[in-house]
Amino acid sequence: MPRLPRLTGAATAALTLGLVAAAPAAPAADDEPLVTDARVIAHFDPATGQTPENITLEPDGSADLTFAYARTVAHVALDGTTTPRAKLPEVANPDTPLVRSAVVTGIARAHDGTLYVNYATGTSATGVWRVSSGSAPVQIAELPPDGFPNGLALDERRDVLYAADSVRGTIWRVPRAGGTATAWATGPAFAPLPAPPASGFGANGVKVHRNAVWVSNTDRGTLLRVPVVQDGSAGPVETRGDGLTGVDDFAFPGHDKSVLVALKSGSEVVLVRPDGTVASLLTAADGLSEPTSVAVRGRTVYLPSADLSTRRNPSLLLAHLRHLIGRG
Repeated sequence: MPRLPRLTGAATAALTLGLVAAAPAAPAADDEPLVTDARVIAHFDPATGQTPENITLEPDGSADLTFAYARTVAHVALDGTTTPRAKLPEVANPDTPLVRSAVVTGIARAHDGTLYVNYATGTSATGVWRVSSGSAPVQIAELPPDGFPNGLALDERRDVLYAADSVRGTIWRVPRAGGTATAWATGPAFAPLPAPPASGFGANGVKVHRNAVWVSNTDRGTLLRVPVVQDGSAGPVETRGDGLTGVDDFAFPGHDKSVLVALKSGSEVVLVRPDGTVASLLTAADGLSEPTSVAVRGRTVYLPSADLSTRRNPSLLLAHLRHLIGRG
């Protein structure tokens, strides 16, 4: 979830972390810490808009990030080398709700390597864009210019994308091939609270997991699960976590309903267990600085930190899982 930045200078940081969990519910019996073996792998320059927002992974373990205010999709190799992959077109007089700048937000990757990103501009360019190797980005679906498409998830089995609109409190469903977006899920559970005093960001992160669409709501501090019923429509909304202050995006570290959740405002990553209880895994003391998203590949956890407040520590952190959490 981006905020309007004050680009004041370069920041340097990153970290690789080891996440050790002997069981989903508690640290190991021998009192080993959940987080170990930290080291730096990449750092970014906020002076050029390199504030990481969202992440997806390549088969080799490298990452593709959106840099929100640079309007850029960048590739980060495992050695930390960062190269631009695509830049979304400049928009004249952007008027994006809440931030007033054109920003690239959520990203998803198909198995064929095609990337999809959300672009929020306050104009007709707002919507879902396709990024293919060797080609300029192409808009495949328009979304309302007075909305804020944030998280993005791809369901390849159904050939659809889900975009979480933080301002309109809507989960949009878009054909992967492109076309008209439909409001798949709406209602108070996805809506923001009035800003101020709240941030004005409702539905934020979105993931597809085991025949359901999961959504975080930043203002309400909730993690929601929406079953996909047989005809593809949305089932009843279930609250799977609450009290998650500053919740942004999230990822699944295993096959069950345990979730790793980025709490941006608290510079923290927590584990939300299937019963709704929460355990803190990583904090600012471990090198996090306003993390915006999470990705997991095997036993490696990827954590982009935007650090929009201090502008000193935008980075990509890695973590190592001792085993998949909740393998059942």
